[in-house]
Amino acid sequence: MSTKIAIVILNWNGARLLQQFLPSVLEFSKGDSTQIIVADNGSTDESLSILGKEFPEVKVLDLKQNFGFASGYNETLKQIEADYFVILNSDVEVTSGWLESPIKLMEADKKIAAVQPKILSYNQKTHFEYAGAAGGFIDKFGYPFCRGRIFDEVEADKGQYDNTVDVFWATGACMFVRSDLFRAVGGFDADFWAHMEEIDLCWRLKNRGFRVVYTPESAVYHLGGGSLSYDNPKKLYLNFRNNLWLLYKNLPSSQLFYILFIRMLLDGVAAFKLLAEFNFNGILSVLKAHYHFYRSLPALHRKRKQSAPEGNIDVSSGRLAKSIVFQFYVRKKKRFSEIQF
Repeated sequence: MSTKIAIVILNWNGARLLQQFLPSVLEFSKGDSTQIIVADNGSTDESLSILGKEFPEVKVLDLKQNFGFASGYNETLKQIEADYFVILNSDVEVTSGWLESPIKLMEADKKIAAVQPKILSYNQKTHFEYAGAAGGFIDKFGYPFCRGRIFDEVEADKGQYDNTVDVFWATGACMFVRSDLFRAVGGFDADFWAHMEEIDLCWRLKNRGFRVVYTPESAVYHLGGGSLSYDNPKKLYLNFRNNLWLLYKNLPSSQLFYILFIRMLLDGVAAFKLLAEFNFNGILSVLKAHYHFYRSLPALHRKRKQSAPEGNIDVSSGRLAKSIVFQFYVRKKKRFSEIQF
């Protein structure tokens, strides 16, 4: 008999994070139909020994090597039978009742493929957290943003986004997803390694006619930056490269070349900004991202055929038909509620 809910935490050298955050998961996730699994991504710290000594009730999968976020989850979830996967970062504190609303939503509507709870900051609990906030959106040129967070501008949670809505993407920091649909679309794109793989997954799910939903009735607190800090050159490289991959794989043919052309111009502007800040590692990250994008075009073309929408599918919910860069930097719209869709 398969487990109904599998809470799956991918760990890499996060022994201290497990000690800090895993107790809340154990406390608020009790139930005969719920299993908690930690998959270790080739850690070289004491993660495995701490799990064995301090958390014997947790199932541990030792992956033996570091597969990265995307492939690490793919390898792990192949070994787990459950109706719903809860993909959870190791630096997330959960709260009472956090499992109920997302599962209830998916049980009530089979078209809902994934659900994201409210993501609040662990360090500043009155505010949303960067990675996900109150649900993920994307603009015309592929820039992701959230209700409650546009670029680095993070809002305080004053209940302004306390309604259940369709979004474009759910954060990989805490994502509820149907196991059968996760497998049907091929899981995460392992080539992404980490960053934006959840946006790509959600876009592919939407291309098949499924919904991605945000619920405020479930809330968690995310530390953020647990594996790579937000200004890390590798993270910058992955974000620029993976964003180009995301667009090429999933955009409709009628929009592909125009949007990619504009996006590359905007990346050039970003590179000049990094130059003005004397951030030479950042500039190298952008150049490297573009180089690897061009090298990847044959493989991306094959993936694009697999990601194409099935029939006349509307994927516009959660997508802004204008530039969030223009809205934020030129029109000075710093809050999601100020953006006109």
